[in-house]
Amino acid sequence: MTRTPLAPTTAPEAAAPATGRLRTALRAVAIVSCLPYIVIKIAWISGSHLGIPAGSTLLDHRTTMAVANGASVLMDSAVVAIALLLTQARGRRVPAWLLALPMWVATGLLLPVMTGYPLQLLVRALGGNTVNKADAGRPFLREWVFGVVYGGFILQGLALGALFALYAADRWGHLWQGTLRELPDSPTAPALRAAAVAASLIALVPGILHLLWAAGSAAGLNEARAADRTSGFYVLEAVYVLFVTATVTGTLLLAFRRRSALPLRVPLGLAWGGSGVMACWGGWMSIASLSRTDDIAERPTPAMVLIYAVQMLVGTLVMTLGAYFLTERSAAAEPAGPST
Repeated sequence: MTRTPLAPTTAPEAAAPATGRLRTALRAVAIVSCLPYIVIKIAWISGSHLGIPAGSTLLDHRTTMAVANGASVLMDSAVVAIALLLTQARGRRVPAWLLALPMWVATGLLLPVMTGYPLQLLVRALGGNTVNKADAGRPFLREWVFGVVYGGFILQGLALGALFALYAADRWGHLWQGTLRELPDSPTAPALRAAAVAASLIALVPGILHLLWAAGSAAGLNEARAADRTSGFYVLEAVYVLFVTATVTGTLLLAFRRRSALPLRVPLGLAWGGSGVMACWGGWMSIASLSRTDDIAERPTPAMVLIYAVQMLVGTLVMTLGAYFLTERSAAAEPAGPST
């Protein structure tokens, strides 16, 4: 008696992602869209004030600014490397985690920009004010910088996301075929459910606070941030609530596996994107909160530091649960020999 595998563990060699016209175009967009951001950052590291008005707070901490800009240049340069791997034959031989993990980080960092910036522009068009001005007399950046940088990020996200979707469908598409009700029983399901419930309950902490901030509350904010709230701030807080909700929804759907015709890729996508946003932006803001400032009003409050840490914890936990789920699916898909 033999066990029928779910699907082949690897797609046929003929299905390897060739550098066709679509992939070539997407790769070009992904790479070219990185250039403005990288050029601006290198200019700042070199001492240029391109796009930085006189009196900007960016000029107050030159060493910190140089280190942060150097790190962001390396991160954006990684997009080029990922785009190349996703469109070349050697990319098929790269270990799964070496591509999936950077893509998860990129997804988490880019999604709030891709959703939040267009919404901020819409709110501004309707009469809202989305210009961040901690001090009206000391503008942060020239307005064109935001358009160039965020526009580039949106193009990066769209092109890189499309490339990864094509690559993942070729290499791992069999892992998310079917619907929730078709998922088989698993001996680890109780443990995964317990972990999913724990992650969801913990996610309520940042979710509720972001919701309060989106609704106008200043609870837990430092004085400078509370005074600097604009419509753009409220839009971003609402976006964070959206991604916390996506994380919890996707995680619970996968854990409890209700008899639903919902395609498996839907909760996986929600958990992937939501956990990436929570973990990566929580980590980014945690790093930013470590910078020293002489102004007490600008120092992160304990509530802000806690929220960033909790977001990292929840996002990382959900990512780990998702990785375990897919690993289990992959193991179940492996062909088995005759059983005795």
